[in-house]
Amino acid sequence: MTSAAELPASVGAKNSIDNQTNDERNLDPIKTAAGVYVTVHGHFYQPPRENPYLNAIERQPGAAPFHDWNERIHHECYRPNAFARILNEHGQVVGIENNFEYMSFNIGPTLMSWLQNYDIDVYQRIIEADRKSSQRLNGHGNAIAQVYNHIIMPLASERDKLTQIRWGKADFHSRFGRDPEGMWLAEAAVDYATLETLVSEDIRFIILAPSQAERCRLIPTDDETESEWHEVGGNQIDPTRPYRCYLPGNESERRYIDIFFYDGPISRDMGFSDVVYNSNHFAGRIGAAVRGDRRQSQVISVATDGETFGHHKKGTEKTLAYAFTQEFPNWGWTVTNFAHYLSLNTPTWEVELKPVTAWSCAHGVDRWQDDCGCGGAPGWHLKWRRPLRDSLNWLRDKLVEVYEEQGSKYFSDPWKARDQYVEVLLDRSPSNISSFLNRHQKHKLQASEQVDALRLLEMQRHSLLMFTSCGWFFEELSRPEGTQILRYAARAMELAAEVAGVQLEKDFLKLLEQAPSNIDTFRDGAEVYRQLVLPSQISFKQVAAHYAITSLFNGHKPAEKWSGLAENNDFQNSQLHHKQIYCYTANELDHQLQRLGSITLAVGHLKLVSEVTWESQQMAFAVLHLGGWDFHCCIQPFEGKRSYTQLKEKLLNALQQGSAAHTILVMTQLFGEESFNLQSLFAEDRHRLMRLLSRETLARVDQLYTQTYRD
Repeated sequence: MTSAAELPASVGAKNSIDNQTNDERNLDPIKTAAGVYVTVHGHFYQPPRENPYLNAIERQPGAAPFHDWNERIHHECYRPNAFARILNEHGQVVGIENNFEYMSFNIGPTLMSWLQNYDIDVYQRIIEADRKSSQRLNGHGNAIAQVYNHIIMPLASERDKLTQIRWGKADFHSRFGRDPEGMWLAEAAVDYATLETLVSEDIRFIILAPSQAERCRLIPTDDETESEWHEVGGNQIDPTRPYRCYLPGNESERRYIDIFFYDGPISRDMGFSDVVYNSNHFAGRIGAAVRGDRRQSQVISVATDGETFGHHKKGTEKTLAYAFTQEFPNWGWTVTNFAHYLSLNTPTWEVELKPVTAWSCAHGVDRWQDDCGCGGAPGWHLKWRRPLRDSLNWLRDKLVEVYEEQGSKYFSDPWKARDQYVEVLLDRSPSNISSFLNRHQKHKLQASEQVDALRLLEMQRHSLLMFTSCGWFFEELSRPEGTQILRYAARAMELAAEVAGVQLEKDFLKLLEQAPSNIDTFRDGAEVYRQLVLPSQISFKQVAAHYAITSLFNGHKPAEKWSGLAENNDFQNSQLHHKQIYCYTANELDHQLQRLGSITLAVGHLKLVSEVTWESQQMAFAVLHLGGWDFHCCIQPFEGKRSYTQLKEKLLNALQQGSAAHTILVMTQLFGEESFNLQSLFAEDRHRLMRLLSRETLARVDQLYTQTYRD
């Protein structure tokens, strides 16, 4: 039995011939399915990891040597699958395949946006794969959509269900240039209310685990008596055909959604055995599932986390590539996707689902709300799950009240504005945001009203992000996933306070006290919040301090003089010299640098503007570098040119006395006790400056020892 990595060089030539034959067969205008079809579905997803204040992923030490987990998994999985190598027996590359061109896949919107920014070649390769598969399969591309940020749909409010689907559809359309035919549900979690919402949003099909079906039967025709129901609640459903699921309600309407059930045993083997390490074994395993009952057609569909191929199981993207292009065609199978097979095979069976189910929990959806045991660790409890869910549900409802009350002041239809806010998430250019606000504004919004309108929408975005399923998936609340959803909650509460003056944090913490941690250091969810969430919050002062300290090392040039632009909305119109600090624009209005021996003092006037909410603040800063890693930085609101000029003169005069202690004393008198240092920098620049300063120190030591040696 030959694996993809063991092929002789001659296979490379055969590859192109077989692929051409298979592609030509798939391009034929077949109206009815015939033979065996194979669909391998990959659920590609990474949770949103961005700092809620920076809209960027910070360094994650656990992903070393890579910057973060997205980057690590990308190099192990997404890029290898986009450029899957087929090797001969000598380890030489004899072919490169794009696995996304052959596999059915969904890629979470949060992951796709990261890919677009991080590796445009792989991103374009994925888009191209959908286009090519659509050409090969009579207009049905391999890509399907996903609910936006992976929330458990049966546990979501009706309004959140709608937004998750609408954002997922809009994100999909903006990337693939077409409407999605199917949609992946987070954790395959489903109930009939979710199906109702999917049907109302024109989703044609979904993919579920066989354990989620309750019973099925042949769909009776008009001239037939009703057929007998077959109980299949114990994984007995036949996964080789599509099913039609009718929604309860008006019999005359007969609204429905079509469902594919993946082959459970093969899918489990893909994740937990070595079957995907050898393409011949993989094909043999699929071949064993083919039914020999002489039916006209059947589909063998399997589904697993896309990260299985290359990340969890290294090198298996090669197995997949060879299976798609050689093994499956050699068995006479057609490589297809769900939408294409559905177009050739209208369901003749209907199915009823169990009330509430998911693919990774044997207790419905309790993994995301209760101590059900799923995902636990030996000796650890999961009692924190229910209080965490209750706390966030309470906060969501409070934020809804704020949004409806305040949003009605600015938007003609606040909930329509939220559903379409995805357009801004896809393009935060000032012109696009202005266009969005103009379409949805209740009246002509003033600059300050635009800021509050954007704050409200961001508040709702973070309200959705705080329900990302990963927060409940594992064994402990204080893990990075649980901490991350609490960070979104913190940002949402902060925005609510800025817009409406409501203080929700105190009551929220009381609810979190009911969520016991397994770790004594934290005790409960409230302490997790205090220790891990609060320190990560970022203010305008911190952004200004970051700018001030890094300005000492950026080859600074004198800035243009302040041109007296309008106080609000300068982000749209400012022509000043500026620097990007994550999602903030720093307009430098004045900067003066002075050195005295090993001491450096910088004094400046800065205007910061958030690209997200358009909020802006002017700051005056002073930063004293005492050498090495020792910095003393002070920030205060800009109080006018006269006050700023006086402040600058006093500081520069203090430095001339040659005393760092005296200079710091004057800084404290002018700015107050609060100060910032190297630890206040955002991780990326902090590490960069530490490396730079260390190199300078090592260079001086090198010079010293060299001179000592010569002497």
